[in-house]
Amino acid sequence: MSAKVETKSKGTFQPDSDVHITYEDQMKINKFANYNAKVEDLKEELRIKQNELKNLEEAGDEIELLDDDVQIPFLMGDVFLSHDQTKTLELLAEAKELKKKEINNIQQTSRDLQQKMSDLKGYLYGRFGSNIHLENDE
Repeated sequence: MSAKVETKSKGTFQPDSDVHITYEDQMKINKFANYNAKVEDLKEELRIKQNELKNLEEAGDEIELLDDDVQIPFLMGDVFLSHDQTKTLELLAEAKELKKKEINNIQQTSRDLQQKMSDLKGYLYGRFGSNIHLENDE
């Protein structure tokens, strides 16, 4: 008696003779991977900038509670400069606006990259179907 052995098992790679990857396809896959890595880096940078903005806002709240005649050290570059409360609050407002612009730039860059990724994803899924995996496993 001979038993028929099933060779297809879940989770193992089964080469598909219908799928041929051209040089152009490989370049698009690589471009998608690069965009994805940049988006992940931007997410981390955005998280850091948002935390810095939160710290600036909290500092402004704390400074408003101080007496008016107190000199407050404010970091500018590598040096702390002492200013009165009004000037320090003005500097904080400027720093917050700059930080908000940086956050908006990061978000816009991320949206642009995600749009490019979406276009590539449509092409690659159309070309390879379920033979390619482009989603994050988060």
